[in-house]
Amino acid sequence: MVGYGVRHLPEFLTIWVPLLLSAGHLISFALWTIWVSFTPSTLVPVSGWVGTRNYTAVMATRNWQIAFDNLLVFGGGFVLLSLLTGLVLAILLDQRIRGENVLRSIFLYPMAVSFVVTGTVWSWLLNPGIGIQKLVNGLGWTSFRFDWLIDRDLAIWTVVIAAVWQSSGFAMALFLAGLRSVDTDLIKAAQIDGAGPVRMYRRVILPALWPITVTVVVIQLQFAITTFDLVRALTGGGPGIATLLPALVVYDFMFQRGLLARGAAAAVLMLLILLAVLLPYAAWQYFQRKQAGDA
Repeated sequence: MVGYGVRHLPEFLTIWVPLLLSAGHLISFALWTIWVSFTPSTLVPVSGWVGTRNYTAVMATRNWQIAFDNLLVFGGGFVLLSLLTGLVLAILLDQRIRGENVLRSIFLYPMAVSFVVTGTVWSWLLNPGIGIQKLVNGLGWTSFRFDWLIDRDLAIWTVVIAAVWQSSGFAMALFLAGLRSVDTDLIKAAQIDGAGPVRMYRRVILPALWPITVTVVVIQLQFAITTFDLVRALTGGGPGIATLLPALVVYDFMFQRGLLARGAAAAVLMLLILLAVLLPYAAWQYFQRKQAGDA
């Protein structure tokens, strides 16, 4: 028994200790945030109980309402476009084209860039005074306009564009791995039946990618819900408050207004939105594994 413990001591120290410390850190601070959200805390945490007053106050603010609407637009647009872009890139690379390794590295490169850098660079590109519009106007097309960054109705789509550029490579990598793992017997059987490339992808290959598609959607939704630094660097939440997202509302309450309890309430609301995505996915994964075990 002692020998078994000695042999597995390195595993315990390198895996379980950091894992337990991280889990304890996350759970303790999550519980602390939930507790603060039910108190009258402002600049510093104080004891007391105000019930759900902070939650109703946060949800009644225009900032939160705009942030939630933006989350629906940003989340839907970002997930759909990154999914489609990643799938198209993966299908193109799956044709065993020359220079595949170089192209794969290029498509994956944005993932190595921080969201702050991505937001900053795209803010330059989309700035009508120094970016794409300025360049095209200088080439002679003086009527060309691409000023979404300063348009209240379109500014949220600049965040979508930057996020899709950043994350499509991740979706591509997962889809490409899925394409390369499709059973070759299914593909050969479809070819014998006379299925063309389009029909083969539609009837055989894409249905086999369904589990990977669900995984990509969940991971991208989790990113969309927690997005902060990209928006902060790209638009700062503007013009005005046109591109606010929930994480920026939390930051505003806690660090700009000094309303700690309301910021905590907004953070808990973000957590609930996140759990609404993650818990169904975890249940789906559980039943998938259970069905595979029964089979």
